[in-house]
Amino acid sequence: METKNHTNLKEFILWGLTDDPKLQIIFFATGLLIYIVTLTGNLIIIILIKIDQRLHIPMYFLLSNLSCTEICYITTTMPKLLWDLLSETKSISFTGCFLQMYFFLTTAATEGALLSAMAFDRYAAICQPLRYTLLMSQPLCQCLVACSWAIGNLNAITNTTFVFSLQFCSSNKIMHFFCDIPPLLHLSCSDISLVELVTFIISGSIMITTVSFIVLSYFFIISAVQKIHTIQGKIKTFSTCASHLTVVSLFYSTAIFTYMRPSSSRSIEQDCLISLMYTVVTPLLNPLIYSFKNKEMQAAFLNVLGKKKIFSSKSSCSNQRN
Repeated sequence: METKNHTNLKEFILWGLTDDPKLQIIFFATGLLIYIVTLTGNLIIIILIKIDQRLHIPMYFLLSNLSCTEICYITTTMPKLLWDLLSETKSISFTGCFLQMYFFLTTAATEGALLSAMAFDRYAAICQPLRYTLLMSQPLCQCLVACSWAIGNLNAITNTTFVFSLQFCSSNKIMHFFCDIPPLLHLSCSDISLVELVTFIISGSIMITTVSFIVLSYFFIISAVQKIHTIQGKIKTFSTCASHLTVVSLFYSTAIFTYMRPSSSRSIEQDCLISLMYTVVTPLLNPLIYSFKNKEMQAAFLNVLGKKKIFSSKSSCSNQRN
């Protein structure tokens, strides 16, 4: 089969989710709704944390950064997916594909690092309450966020550079709905063993490090909770970790299944389905999980609504007097 260097390749064609016009309309409407809800939910979290003084603590500082990352995360894939569902060509330029993969890998790894930072916050709050202010100082929180983005960029620039150094065969059709590592490796006609090894080492190291940090934090948290004498005290203390644990489970289960499998065990349909889980569903569920299970977030939201009602009633009264 004739091969050509990646520098001569002008564009890729994204296979997408389906070629059925009726299903494309349904997927577009569903995807647009999910995208709007995800953006709205995460923006509400960021705004509430910004305006409510009671939420100006390390846990919510990290949560606001996680919400910001989620917005960037879903925006790397969803707008292009929505456009392709209504388009006939479904093409993406070589540069566009490179940038989409770069920003996707950056935000994905950054989210994983932020989740481990949030696990450390829960450890400090439960296991070291007297030293919490010292352990989670503002400079340290800012450093944790900066390090998370640095890890994300390191992951992205390494993997993206290696993947796009490959040669691609005459077919430029990516059997996926965005530019991800597995479908591009499948498209290449070069020897991908080195790239697979580098991807496995880089992505695996980040996942193992962050997951190990989370597991270690919760080991100490569970040990501390076990020392509480009352069942209600145990439930109340551990409930502060429920939202974080749920998000961690959703994020890492899909990410590990996607990137830690050998290429021989992959299928196109399976990869697309799993990719939808961690690119679309997880960013959608995160704000809902933190909103429904967090009484402080609920109180802040109701407080904003209450202020708006009071302001509206005062305005109507003044208008009546005039």
